[in-house]
Amino acid sequence: MEKRVKPRILGLDFGDRTVGAAVSDGLGLTAQGLETIFRERPTHLRRTYARIEALIEEYDISRIVLGLPLNMDGSEGERAKKTREFGAALERRTGVPVVYQDERLTSVAAAELLSEAGIPAKDHKEKIDMVAAQLILEDYMENHQNES
Repeated sequence: MEKRVKPRILGLDFGDRTVGAAVSDGLGLTAQGLETIFRERPTHLRRTYARIEALIEEYDISRIVLGLPLNMDGSEGERAKKTREFGAALERRTGVPVVYQDERLTSVAAAELLSEAGIPAKDHKEKIDMVAAQLILEDYMENHQNES
């Protein structure tokens, strides 16, 4: 059985119809993609919140890292506003602190990784947000190594 040294962190990539999810390992060294949570409409979040709550319980999550879609100049637009609203609601619902991580170009990097792995472009849709969440979480972990 793996001995946990660091609390686990949940990484999320929030989109209009999907949320990609990734989790840190018990040692705080790596991030693994978990799944992509799909929804029919951008405003239908009940099942999305419920699934994230289940992941928090299952993995004993102490912090959520939510990708923040900044514009290329670093400013925040409408997508960033919606992401912050989602993060605030998630924090209220779960009691787990939400921190934000710049996610510029993670979807591009995720698509490149999937292509390099030999996954056909037609299959990227169901995996790209999960891989983007993993990249967001990895970036966060690299920049916050000494935090618990």
